[in-house]
Amino acid sequence: MRVKRLELLNYRNYKSLDLEFAGDTNIFYGDNAQGKTNILEAVFVACTTKSHKKSRDQEIIGFSGEEAHIRLFLEKKGIDYKIDMHLRKGRRKFAAINGVSVKKASELLGIANVVFFSPEDLNLIKSGPSERRRFMDMELCQLNRIYIDNLVKYNKCLEQRNKLLKELSFGRVSENERDTLEIWEDQLISYGIRIIEYRERFTGELKDIIRKNHSSLTGNNEYLELNYEPDVSIEDFAERLKGARKKDLKLCSTSVGPHRDDLSFFLEETDLRKYGSQGQQRTAALSLKLSELELISNTIGDSPILLLDDVLSELDEHRQGYLLDSIGGIQTLITCTGLEDFIRSRIRCNKTFRVTKGTVETVIEESI
Repeated sequence: MRVKRLELLNYRNYKSLDLEFAGDTNIFYGDNAQGKTNILEAVFVACTTKSHKKSRDQEIIGFSGEEAHIRLFLEKKGIDYKIDMHLRKGRRKFAAINGVSVKKASELLGIANVVFFSPEDLNLIKSGPSERRRFMDMELCQLNRIYIDNLVKYNKCLEQRNKLLKELSFGRVSENERDTLEIWEDQLISYGIRIIEYRERFTGELKDIIRKNHSSLTGNNEYLELNYEPDVSIEDFAERLKGARKKDLKLCSTSVGPHRDDLSFFLEETDLRKYGSQGQQRTAALSLKLSELELISNTIGDSPILLLDDVLSELDEHRQGYLLDSIGGIQTLITCTGLEDFIRSRIRCNKTFRVTKGTVETVIEESI
């Protein structure tokens, strides 16, 4: 799988941009705040419909207009795809695949598989549970369209239940509307159970991969244990949800369910989320992202596109070397402020771009 070309119009600080990528390593370098990350973000948005920064569409659109356009050309298993996306202020985004409009994000997800790795991801272990749930959801949504459907429907039911709880709490509903609470709960349980099943399977597959990668990364000195921590089990979800009604009416929100799941990371008896050193947490995060790459490759029978946003500057030389050695054969788009790390590591670079104030210049089209 590889991205061939990217076209942007009025996207953040790019009024117009047309780039062709090399099949392996593409490096974008320049000072901070020049627009390097925006290129990686645009590729990610075209592949997933969302920004890795959680930015809203209106924040992505440049100041000079009401719309931003992304056009991405890619090849997957010998088949060419063209993804068009229009981001519009105050309106829903529009997307098309090979000229045919798509109505749901699920139709786009999975066309291209992409892994984004930024300095913020190095804090994934010590971040709150919502970030780790987002990690699971993003990967599962790219790998399984049925999961997307269940997640969307679960979130809709959750929103409706919370809304009804609030109205019940303030006495704003009729007796007939009160009866719909159980209907929303039954649907919430049905979709929630499927989400738990998919997450259990996903983390079970990831568990063995991350143990192997972390062992290699630490010279066989540490063995990382990844565990899925569901807020409720499949067997007791219905009972616990109905048992929490009184509490939920006071809170005006749903206190149990897979929207409260988490992942844990243990070195022997040490919970890295709470007691791990910064070095241990960062090494575990690196192991997680590399395992994500491997799991996707195993699942789809092809390499995903890797987006590395100024990560090397956050890693010591040993971790830099391990990361660079692990991405051979994967099309990678890398941002950095300088080329010293690549020259020192002698990484094979197929194309290098200099980014300056929203303009991109091709500097090198052969190995450094």
